[in-house]
Amino acid sequence: MAIIGIIGGSGLDNPDIFSNPKDERVTTPYGDPSSPLKRGNIGGAEVLLLARHGREHTIPPTQVNYRANIAALKMAGCTHIVASTAVGSLREEIRRGDLVIIDQFIDFTKQRKMTYHESFEAHNPVHCAMADPYDGRLRDLLIEECKTLDYPFHDHGTVVTIEGPRFSTRAESRMFRAWGADIINMSIATETVLAGETGIPYAAVAMSTDYDSWRMDEEPVTWEAIAKVFAENAARVTALLTGIIPRI
Repeated sequence: MAIIGIIGGSGLDNPDIFSNPKDERVTTPYGDPSSPLKRGNIGGAEVLLLARHGREHTIPPTQVNYRANIAALKMAGCTHIVASTAVGSLREEIRRGDLVIIDQFIDFTKQRKMTYHESFEAHNPVHCAMADPYDGRLRDLLIEECKTLDYPFHDHGTVVTIEGPRFSTRAESRMFRAWGADIINMSIATETVLAGETGIPYAAVAMSTDYDSWRMDEEPVTWEAIAKVFAENAARVTALLTGIIPRI
């Protein structure tokens, strides 16, 4: 039986979307995850919800224990992961409030533990394939549901993950555009790699909240602007995920 892990934050911890919710604490060999897992049911499907930055958003991106988060979900029986994230748009056509079903990433982090494999057995190195990092079936479900709900969305996009918590300089933002990135955030690449190493199918839906720092015709991104757009559109992400979960 599928057990669906959701990694996200605002709106997704609403107890009204769960039946029989209960907290579950899991300690892993890598330490404690960002929050207790909330186990419950959505549309008859068993779900595990984890707040990436803690339930009160107190953990900065670099300090998130991504290895513990993915390991905790695995230990709790998670068979699939769907993540949500706020992102900055690096493309004019990706507007504020648009959703993006991510299909590629560029990792521009510098300080994180990005693997569970800190040593190899003799003559047995482990290298995780990452050419197509996001699960095709989960992506198809997200795309189909976006069409059903008539949401403004993009069926593919490359996310560049930066270290944070600072935002990009204008030069960096223009560089990421030149590299082919479509959106930018501070978490997804790390999660993607670790989920891949554990063998858990993973997909992510991004909500565009700002235009990072590349546009000269408006103020650069601020946290206050991100929070405002995300709050206005969080119900879309919640409806999208609760719509696909019973079908996984």
